[in-house]
Amino acid sequence: MKETKPSWLYLLLLILSGEAIFILPFVLPRVFRPTVLDVLELDNVQLGLCFSVYGLVAMVSYVFGGPLADKYQPRKLIAVALWMTALGGFVFAQYPAFWILQILYGWWGFTTIFLFWAPMIKATRIWGGSKSQGKAFGFLDGGRGLTGALFGLMGVVVFSFFLVESADIATLQDRREAFTYVLYAASIIIILVGILVWFFMKTEANEEEVILERISWQEIKLVLKLPSVWLLMVIILCGYVGYKITDIISQYAEEVMLYNQVESAKVGTLLQFLRPVAGIVFGLIADRLKITWLLVVSFVLTLIGGLLFASGVIAPTTTLMFFTSVVVIAAGVYATRALYFGVMQVGKIPLALTGTAVGLISLIGYTPDVFAGPAYGMLLDAHPGEEIGHQNVFWMLSAFALIGGVAALIYHKKYGK
Repeated sequence: MKETKPSWLYLLLLILSGEAIFILPFVLPRVFRPTVLDVLELDNVQLGLCFSVYGLVAMVSYVFGGPLADKYQPRKLIAVALWMTALGGFVFAQYPAFWILQILYGWWGFTTIFLFWAPMIKATRIWGGSKSQGKAFGFLDGGRGLTGALFGLMGVVVFSFFLVESADIATLQDRREAFTYVLYAASIIIILVGILVWFFMKTEANEEEVILERISWQEIKLVLKLPSVWLLMVIILCGYVGYKITDIISQYAEEVMLYNQVESAKVGTLLQFLRPVAGIVFGLIADRLKITWLLVVSFVLTLIGGLLFASGVIAPTTTLMFFTSVVVIAAGVYATRALYFGVMQVGKIPLALTGTAVGLISLIGYTPDVFAGPAYGMLLDAHPGEEIGHQNVFWMLSAFALIGGVAALIYHKKYGK
């Protein structure tokens, strides 16, 4: 029987929604980290604690939201999640007090994970079918990276346009007003993406085939008995630590390379443009080569990039070395992200139980949402503005890359044949 594959429009809307939903809580704070810290009057640890609140709500949401994705059509859950997330953008634009900001990040933990995460992964598996999982997840993460980069670029353009003075002499009030336009523009676009998803992200395949009436404890036990599920918990945890640490590269550019806030935001945006390149290139070759072996290679690249930053060889005078290290670490981190859910098929995880499996894997795999932000916030604030704080963060990354590489190698030995 011929496999019915959803259209390219289906994948395009999945990619668009897959990054649009994370623009407000993550992409803008990554690209504009120094600006966000200033306009919200936060230090690194406080911003890290906001991410921790997000992470704690996300942990619960992964478990309960996973089975939800096995009961309802992905497009409906995704559209509602986008609209609810966009509402938070209008609150963010009021520059609330720290405690309200923590509640807002908790809200985003619910909207982006409970309603969104497992449906997105499941919809991607449906698009990939039995033969194109590497391409599906590579295109998803690469496309999400491109979307994030374009949002980041749009943010920098809007910010620069509304900044009445040059970035070097602009007052805090000037920067706050310019950043408000960035937040409103992002929120409105997210609402529009939700409308497109609701009406157009449809598949010709019978959606009832991948929806279960109810999830029983038997199904949950079946998922927990799979060795691939436990290995993926470790692989995703280690890979995600790497992804979280890319948040500080724009700050590294400002504090170590001595760039101004617009220049450092451009470095953050460059990083976003490297993500689609890594995701799409690795995704395209994953279905031709062994996807499990490429996952090992991606951890090795992350380890090399981490050690380059941790070693202290990068300084304001070594611009080429800085950008080379950014490219290496980006290739490793983004390739890992593009591939780790793509190995579910070879790990013999049933399609109908994707949501449940993703929920359980993510419960452990995404714990860096809880601990990574405060951990590197403390490492940075222990040596404010100094290179040694950044080096310690990259030593932390290197340790996790090594553990993840070993877990990926075990997965390859077990399922890569």
